[in-house]
Amino acid sequence: MSSIVGTLYELKYNPFEYGPFLASFYTHLDVSENNLLLAQLVIPLCSHPIFSQKLFNSNSRSIIWSVFDDRTKFYDLQERIDGFQALTEECVQYCLINDWLSVDEQLLSLRKCGGSDSVFTRKKSAEKLGRLFSGYTVVEIYAFLGVKPR
Repeated sequence: MSSIVGTLYELKYNPFEYGPFLASFYTHLDVSENNLLLAQLVIPLCSHPIFSQKLFNSNSRSIIWSVFDDRTKFYDLQERIDGFQALTEECVQYCLINDWLSVDEQLLSLRKCGGSDSVFTRKKSAEKLGRLFSGYTVVEIYAFLGVKPR
């Protein structure tokens, strides 16, 4: 019975499905130092039943405080980050292989590839999360969310 559950989990949460979330996020995030650490926040926030809707419905005037206004809903965010860690790593590899993203070793950051012919399905909630996090440092984002990078 556990193999059925594992198989269903892998069907729902796989790099082919969630790779475009990371690519969309980094396409709209300003390049900053150590932004590679933000990758582990994308899938937990964009797949969260409450936050994904709030991100999708946000507008250009939204700020991090208005979208994530109820901090009590972060009670399981650290567990979600830990649970999606392997999937996040697979998604980063998938994006790198498809030339959707590239790594800047000097800044320890991911950025969109400039001349990429590969096309991915844009994910609005991830794009809006990227815009929302732009202008904040990695430390400020993690401190606001109350989680620790792993």
